[in-house]
Amino acid sequence: MMPPDGFPPAPPAALRLEIDRDALAANWHTLDRLSGKARAGAAVKANGYGLGAAAVVPALAGAGCRDFFVAHWSEVPAVAAHVPPAMISVLHGPLTAADAAYGVAMGTKPVINSAHQARLWRDAGGGICDLMVDTGMNRLGLPLARIGDEAIRGLDIDVLLSHLVSAEEDGALNDIQRRRWEEARRSIPHRRASLANSAGILLGEAFHGDLTRPGLSLYGGIQRAELQGVIGQVAHPMAAILQVRRVGAGETLGYNATFTVPHPMRIGTIALGYADGYLRCWSGKGGMLSQGRRLPVLGRVSMDMTIIDLSAAPDLAEGDWVEAEYSPIAAAARSGLSQYELFTLLGNRFAR
Repeated sequence: MMPPDGFPPAPPAALRLEIDRDALAANWHTLDRLSGKARAGAAVKANGYGLGAAAVVPALAGAGCRDFFVAHWSEVPAVAAHVPPAMISVLHGPLTAADAAYGVAMGTKPVINSAHQARLWRDAGGGICDLMVDTGMNRLGLPLARIGDEAIRGLDIDVLLSHLVSAEEDGALNDIQRRRWEEARRSIPHRRASLANSAGILLGEAFHGDLTRPGLSLYGGIQRAELQGVIGQVAHPMAAILQVRRVGAGETLGYNATFTVPHPMRIGTIALGYADGYLRCWSGKGGMLSQGRRLPVLGRVSMDMTIIDLSAAPDLAEGDWVEAEYSPIAAAARSGLSQYELFTLLGNRFAR
């Protein structure tokens, strides 16, 4: 049957991102347990950290999550397709009167970051919101010197938030921020308080408040050693082999001839490149996996293609699939990318 636009359905993509929903749910349960008396929410901004909101939000909701955080108002519909809008908080808050009106119409909570945003929210009709106080990030959030502002006193605040600067490190700034957050808690009426991200959960009960906001570790990222062995890998990028060929010694591979073939080799070209988030930093460093075998990347990663060594996999042929080596800690160390970048760079050509 032809689709409404008159075009035939597109064939399956030569890229797919396999999401282990069981591992995702297990990671949320682990972080919820580590949150002690607090309850774990979920940061699902940037399209579920690049994995796809349509995949991760239902899995998290099914696990028991009831608080979801996005950055932009444009991200609300994808999340609201799976959970009630009242469960969603928009971290950037209202930039314009139109943003505020949209939040009121949707029943979604803005995270208020300034007295100006507070006035926009109240002028739009307001209602329940969250409030971010700045305890040391100097990025977004109400400065502590402004917590007595008249516009803030009129807010109906659900969650009073702040954000840790370097929770993955055991430094003095963590306790400085905690004390400032506690000062704000004493000064501003609110229902719940939240400070800890994924790494912050491991700093202990004093950082938990009523609600923790894990992000990276939900998706398999590990910022602190305590999470190794208890957080599972969720994302598995897969690519199809487009072509297999044999090349002789002395030939070169890819752009700028950065790899010279040392001996006759069997190579494959896969449908994965820097336009998909597999950046040129993987050139000569990355690898694909197939049945326990590592297939190194040869030469320079192209926009849409990457060449790999098939010497260890004589059975692989055109149309077969390989998995990108993407275990977060090892992949970050090999590529030089942060674990956050590894996930959020994954492009929209991946079928999720």
